[in-house]
Amino acid sequence: MTVVPESGECRVAAVQMVSGPQVGPNLAEAAKLLQRAADGGARLAVLPENFACMPASDAERLAISEVPGQGQIQEFLASRARDLGLWIVGGTLPLRQEPDSLPTSSCLVYDATGAQMARYDKIFLFDVSLPSGSESYAESDTVRPGGVRILVDSPAGKLGLGVCYDVRFPELFRGMLDQGLQTIALPAAFTAVTGRAHWEILLRARAVENLCWVIAAAQGGRHANGRETWGESMVVGPWGNIAGRLEKGAGVLLAQIDLERQTQIRRAFPALEHRLQAQLIKDL
Repeated sequence: MTVVPESGECRVAAVQMVSGPQVGPNLAEAAKLLQRAADGGARLAVLPENFACMPASDAERLAISEVPGQGQIQEFLASRARDLGLWIVGGTLPLRQEPDSLPTSSCLVYDATGAQMARYDKIFLFDVSLPSGSESYAESDTVRPGGVRILVDSPAGKLGLGVCYDVRFPELFRGMLDQGLQTIALPAAFTAVTGRAHWEILLRARAVENLCWVIAAAQGGRHANGRETWGESMVVGPWGNIAGRLEKGAGVLLAQIDLERQTQIRRAFPALEHRLQAQLIKDL
């Protein structure tokens, strides 16, 4: 099946949420927002990180983890994709291989028939303390990291997957170029502090240095667990232009991406070819 539109254009959606600790209400909210994306003509929608549960404790995160191929969150994503005829990048959910193992934070991609097309396990885990001393996180206490780059053919072209903190590591996405990277899908739940300082800069930097599209779907607001996330879901073009953005709160950002225009930019401004010259100076 050909998934890239013949015109090179594709309408996409970044879905922003303010998820709570209960899976059921979050899935109901996601269903409404995905319906809006489909009604708006989107062929591909990206959900945010932790879309199905923003837990109040590590125990809650482990409690909602699922076995690959089973569980209400995966069934929800497959059925919504099938019923709406919509490609869905399913934010993240915790997947475990064995009952006693730590889960991965996994991003699943479903095509318009409801078939799972890709799984990406978040590589870079958020183990940080903010310089202000006001917040600290240890994601690796409850999440096992992945270790494989993942791209998938999609209506938005060759789609590279990343999650939240991954965006700070340009080598992850740079390494996707040789596999044909055209668009990055980035589910996220940036903190308000780091989002204010770095979110837009990082998204535009990844777009510009790779001359690619970026679809960034964020959590955005005050959550029941007390955490505040930044929001500002965006679609960024390969020249660094912001094709659209949301602010706080739940909503759907629709934008048109143009793969033919991207090809024209890459031909006229061949920075991706020039990067190969770095091999000549690596020993200097």
